[in-house]
Amino acid sequence: MAQSEIARLKAAPDFPHGLRERVRAVGTTEGAHLLSVTRDRFARLARTGHFSPVRFYVNRYRAVVWLYPAAELSEFALTHPGLLTGRLPVDIRTRSDAGEDWRPRNWRARRLGILLRADDDPWTRAAAIASLLDPVQLAEVVDDPFERAYLDRLRPAPPSWRPSAPAAREIADRLLLADDPDEILWHRMSLALALDEARAERQAPLPGMAASTSLAAPLAPIGPPRPTLSPVPSLPAAPTVRAEIATPATGGGPAPWPGAAGPVRPVAVTRPPGRRIRRSLLDRLRRRKEATPR
Repeated sequence: MAQSEIARLKAAPDFPHGLRERVRAVGTTEGAHLLSVTRDRFARLARTGHFSPVRFYVNRYRAVVWLYPAAELSEFALTHPGLLTGRLPVDIRTRSDAGEDWRPRNWRARRLGILLRADDDPWTRAAAIASLLDPVQLAEVVDDPFERAYLDRLRPAPPSWRPSAPAAREIADRLLLADDPDEILWHRMSLALALDEARAERQAPLPGMAASTSLAAPLAPIGPPRPTLSPVPSLPAAPTVRAEIATPATGGGPAPWPGAAGPVRPVAVTRPPGRRIRRSLLDRLRRRKEATPR
């Protein structure tokens, strides 16, 4: 954290109590108390994406315990009092009874938003998105093994609070990966766009090349050329592709995918005439999604 940011926090009139309150995370019992609702009602609202967890832990019974920002819960109570009393709307009851649970994907979306805001390097940002996909999904999107190796080198470290016990760590590691078909499709498309931006800036380095070299100007070929499925022509200007982060949502219902915690969403792509940005991949993903039974 920059010294200027530390100084700003210390200069706040409510420091340090206000800072502690803003970063305080609570479980279901304390969260229900903050909202003045039952534990069951709180769990239904959380599972249907009305507020997003900030972290989790695995207890001794190997159950996942989600923690929520106390400040966001207090804000939700002020802005959505109608969801705290009376009978819940039909759609919330229906989705909850069907077993819908947005907490894992909302937590992943929140974490991804933090990772993307922390670094402007396009390859590092692409690696953050790639970390949400399992090796099979990643290989389908990134067909170049050199690029996959580079993304793996830049992969963000797991949360520092990840459990150390093997059984609990296995559960936590599963939560780091996207597991819903719509979520997986979204991150695959986001990664394809992020890779186009990264490739326009520089190539992924070859094995054994110094990491600092890859951060400089585009690399000159070393040794035999790497095989590629579709050569990229020389362009007059680099395409502009940006994966943006929406602000956390605490509204009455789940926000558009990937959730209430700040989704990554592909936006309009500016590209020269004739430029095809992985059209075959996106068409294949779109057909696969349409063929998936609802």
